[in-house]
Amino acid sequence: MKRDYYEVLQVSKTTTEADIKKAYRKLAFQYHPDKNSGDKKAEELFKEASEAYEVLSDANKRKLYDQFGHRGLQGSGFHGFSGVDEVFDSFGDIFEDFFGFSGGRGRSRTRARQGSDLSYELEIDFMEACKGVKKIIQVHKSIPCPECEGSGAKKGSQPHICPQCQGHGQVRHNQGFFTISTTCPACHGVGHKIKEFCDECRGQGAVRTSKKIDVSIPAGVENGIRLMIHGEGEAGLHGGPAGDLYVHLLVKEHENFKREGEHIVTELAVNMALAALGGKIKVPTIDGEEEISIPEGIQNGETIVLKGRGVPHLRSKHHGDQIIVVHVETPRNLSKDQKELLQRLEESFDKNAPIHHNNKRSSKKKSFFG
Repeated sequence: MKRDYYEVLQVSKTTTEADIKKAYRKLAFQYHPDKNSGDKKAEELFKEASEAYEVLSDANKRKLYDQFGHRGLQGSGFHGFSGVDEVFDSFGDIFEDFFGFSGGRGRSRTRARQGSDLSYELEIDFMEACKGVKKIIQVHKSIPCPECEGSGAKKGSQPHICPQCQGHGQVRHNQGFFTISTTCPACHGVGHKIKEFCDECRGQGAVRTSKKIDVSIPAGVENGIRLMIHGEGEAGLHGGPAGDLYVHLLVKEHENFKREGEHIVTELAVNMALAALGGKIKVPTIDGEEEISIPEGIQNGETIVLKGRGVPHLRSKHHGDQIIVVHVETPRNLSKDQKELLQRLEESFDKNAPIHHNNKRSSKKKSFFG
């Protein structure tokens, strides 16, 4: 059974990102495989600390972990580390920041890097969020240069192997317990040098462009939800994969409906006579107008529930309900005849009858509107 990541790094749940990094640096140095050659226990603790750091140093993964624990990371693309080599591949830059070297035990390591992620805000209508919709967005991003296919070299020319690192991208030195691998200063870790730069990208290997991207928005999304489109971020460097595109949804408010999770809440004004006698009335739903029955004697603030007429739950066929909150309107500007009718009605009531307060209904109304 996996240990709690905060326990692994010996920090609290309120620890800052800087202190998490500091805690990981201490453990990474303590359990580094080069310092503990052949010690399987140290290797496992090194991997465990690295796994904890990968989650807690990422704001989104940390939020999922804080809410749902290890279970919340399932399906997020996180799988931990199968070996220390994976740690070095993922955290080579971190080790360079920590110790001034990659920590990769002298292994040659190309400097291919994943491209940066992109963020895009997309505003959609309330009904589009309820029903789902397909949108086309236009994103300004970098892509591998089509002229040189991302190499950065002029078409027809070939990069030559860096003479300083012999194509490894790193140079090695022995220092104490460690075999230190540092980024080659001549080729900046690429392993080769370009003689003639591509005219299109001037050796960068990528060009800026504007791309139309299809976004499929599932039914039931809420305001603030974030959709990930894999591989539609910035182009990777030196043959690395592209980053991802994160689409942040902003849902407009609706004049008739409010969201309460999967439920739709509406307010319905009825006159005093309809409330007293009951009857039929048409109300708006997210599927169109529908006729409902007002029960006789309904009170102000009471609710009528339309089962299954709310918003679909993401990733399931379940729907919420529509909650109709009834507001009984007191008439104003009555005519003389209307006043006389009401007066006769009032005189017919038993004035000694106790007044009943419907606290249950009042509390239900409060729960929907805070």
